[in-house]
Amino acid sequence: MEQTLVLLKPDCVERRLIGRIIARFEDKGLNIVAMKMLRITPELAKQHYAEHVEKPFYPALEKFITGAPVVAMIVEGLEAIRVVREMLGPTSGLKAPAGTIRGDFSSSRQMNLVHASDGPEAAAREKELYFSADEICRYEPTISGWLKASDE
Repeated sequence: MEQTLVLLKPDCVERRLIGRIIARFEDKGLNIVAMKMLRITPELAKQHYAEHVEKPFYPALEKFITGAPVVAMIVEGLEAIRVVREMLGPTSGLKAPAGTIRGDFSSSRQMNLVHASDGPEAAAREKELYFSADEICRYEPTISGWLKASDE
């Protein structure tokens, strides 16, 4: 099983879309093995977006991500990183197809509701920024046998 970090960003929280977005991950058969609401500090934002700190758009990004609470989650499942990113759609909600989270709920590049790790290295780094090992609660839902074959 693969794990990825997912952040329901301030626009998602403020628009009261948390439950609708979480339901989509659960409907897909992914497990949420860690979850909490928090406010991202400027220091955490700089760690999370380290590759963007020196870019001209970073101050606006930091103001946005620290402006309201976020919900941080670790989502687990087969090929979770790829599956979650495909569920989100392209970064810009204007370019995201209908049926994706951003395509259905976003019409902005920045106000795009959800962040998800873009690869295994990013997932490992980002999970450690938001969760300690004792906050992760792995489990096997009783429905698992109906969601994937036993050899998957």
